[in-house]
Amino acid sequence: MIKPFVPQLVYIEPGALEYPAGVQLKKKFTEMGIEIRKTTSHNQVRDIPGKNDLQKYRNAKSTLVVGVRKTLKFDTSKPSAEYAIPLATGCMGHCQYCYLQTTMGSKPYIRTYVNTDEIFEAAEQYMKERAPEETRFEAACTSDIVGIDHLTHSLKHAIEYFGKSKYGKLRFVTKYHHIDHLLDADHQGKTRFRFSINADYVIKSFEQGTSPLNERIGAAAKAAKAGYPLGFIIAPIYLHEGWKKGYKEMFEKLYDELPAYALDDLTFELIQHRFTKPAKRVIQKNYPMTKLELDEEKRKYKWGKYGIGKYVYQNDEQEDIQKTLYEYQQQFFPEATIEYFT
Repeated sequence: MIKPFVPQLVYIEPGALEYPAGVQLKKKFTEMGIEIRKTTSHNQVRDIPGKNDLQKYRNAKSTLVVGVRKTLKFDTSKPSAEYAIPLATGCMGHCQYCYLQTTMGSKPYIRTYVNTDEIFEAAEQYMKERAPEETRFEAACTSDIVGIDHLTHSLKHAIEYFGKSKYGKLRFVTKYHHIDHLLDADHQGKTRFRFSINADYVIKSFEQGTSPLNERIGAAAKAAKAGYPLGFIIAPIYLHEGWKKGYKEMFEKLYDELPAYALDDLTFELIQHRFTKPAKRVIQKNYPMTKLELDEEKRKYKWGKYGIGKYVYQNDEQEDIQKTLYEYQQQFFPEATIEYFT
């Protein structure tokens, strides 16, 4: 059983204390007896403790920085949503394959932003530009926000904000089951609550520090009971010995444990394992004992739209993955929608 995240060290940007949420978090962490330090900026936390890079990386993963999000231009977030809404950055999990390994670079600490009203105002402008079309916002592009939200409640505020909006919808994905505080949020059906799931081999080998599959499925059932539309991201789909059996068992567990009311409006998103050259370097540095298969010779090189190519599975392997998982979805959840395979 993974316990809810508690930071070992907290940094607070001076500007964060100009917001009620910043003041509340400082009070909360003081009462919890957690060491609090000042930092000039959430982008400039330099004195993370540790004797070497590996220790500093591990310590950063248990460090929370309370800051103000100054950049309110949202990134586009295809294929899961139109925009990424920046409520947090970084994650306490140790998923060895994660793309945040490179996008976070030298700043693997976790950041939460207290100026949520300003962030929501920016979201409002994006919605106005697209109205009367709906605009979907993804809250978990650069973090697993559920992992810290029992402390910050910024995700809960976002759920209730979008519940009241005319044209906005919210989405996020998590590997954590600590969701009880979100169950009474007034979501109005406008937030899709998604869980990242995988074959047991992948979770046990590469997703250290996250909730086990049965805990995630149990949390998904709770979210469905609370009226949230439900989704599952199967990612990364990773070829390993017995992978077809492993993914079938995952679908069977999901089928056995999800109650009937959870099956309404169910979605799946399928993402095959991929990596870039920079990601491979960072992964092997941060997890020197990793068993993750990162052999470029076995992969197909796919050019990215931003000029950075990635290594994906060969065409015949991709076809096998897609055919196999689509068959499982049809077998166990024929009413569900597969939003994409990539």
